[in-house]
Amino acid sequence: MLDKLAEVEKRYEELERLMSDPQLLNQQREYSKLAKERAELEEIVTRFREWRKVEQEIQENRQLLEENDEAIRELAKEEVGVLRQRKEDLENRLKFLILPKDPNDSKNVIIEIRAGTGGDEAALFGGELYRMYTRYAESRGWRVEILSSNPTGLGGFKEIIMMIEGKGAYSRLKFEGGVHRVQRVPVTEGSGRIHTSAVTVAVLAEADEVEIDIDPKDIRVDVFRSSGPGGQSVNTTDSAVRITHIPTGIVVSCQDEKSQHKNRAKGMKIMRARLLEKKQEEQRSEIAATRKLMVGSGDRSERIRTYNFPQGRLTDHRINFTLYKLDRVMEGELDEVVEALITHYQAEALKATG
Repeated sequence: MLDKLAEVEKRYEELERLMSDPQLLNQQREYSKLAKERAELEEIVTRFREWRKVEQEIQENRQLLEENDEAIRELAKEEVGVLRQRKEDLENRLKFLILPKDPNDSKNVIIEIRAGTGGDEAALFGGELYRMYTRYAESRGWRVEILSSNPTGLGGFKEIIMMIEGKGAYSRLKFEGGVHRVQRVPVTEGSGRIHTSAVTVAVLAEADEVEIDIDPKDIRVDVFRSSGPGGQSVNTTDSAVRITHIPTGIVVSCQDEKSQHKNRAKGMKIMRARLLEKKQEEQRSEIAATRKLMVGSGDRSERIRTYNFPQGRLTDHRINFTLYKLDRVMEGELDEVVEALITHYQAEALKATG
């Protein structure tokens, strides 16, 4: 680990030298790229330098243990105990910091929410999950944009696709993919029986055009008239867009905007994200063939979480995590759940590298 940390520090110092070159200030794109890399390494280098300082202080205090003065020896012994604990804390933090980074962590995120079993009740809960993620995003200063939606008459959604833009958006929401199960008495239920419904959430990293270059010959674009809940006409022009990626068969429809161009642009964002996910899923499957760890694969068929409203309970089945604060979570207070998931998967990744 020390060799790896020394390499990181060397690269950090090299970046600082490059960024101080006056000529680079005129090359905004290159400067931003170097600044981003430097920022990513900063905490590792700061902690490593702190670790070295603590190690040096331990050695100095050990020498004081040889002194004839008993009071000095006692003070040194006490100091060594404190410093050893600090050193251990720093080593644990550094182990996490040098874990291989998920290349998507710094990206914006696209979240697709679809009603599953449970009809209207599943669609209503899909709408509540959309609001939960929106409130969470707002609490962190992230921007939310609806890319596509298919609302129901009762205020729910058969499907809603949103993009969340902001620092750390993908890294904090990437474990949300899977089946979210809800247990409660539906508003539409007269006899007071508890029903179980399900909503599927897919989490995709936003892909830029450089990462996913789509050949225009590989897509077919169909336009049609938008329609709202109950089939009423939203607009009298052919502004809705259906994009088909012919080689993979992936289909994306967008009809929220009145402009065909805006619907097409949003549709292409979703298409690129889905193609990036497909490409990365294939890579993950190859790695999984030789390594058992599948961190945050976001398998859409996996039941990941239960929201039990009568008990006010949220349970994440992947990490056996239960929280009796369901009302607060639905208001967007997701940090406790997110932190538990991140800590668990970091520990799993550490074991896999160990």
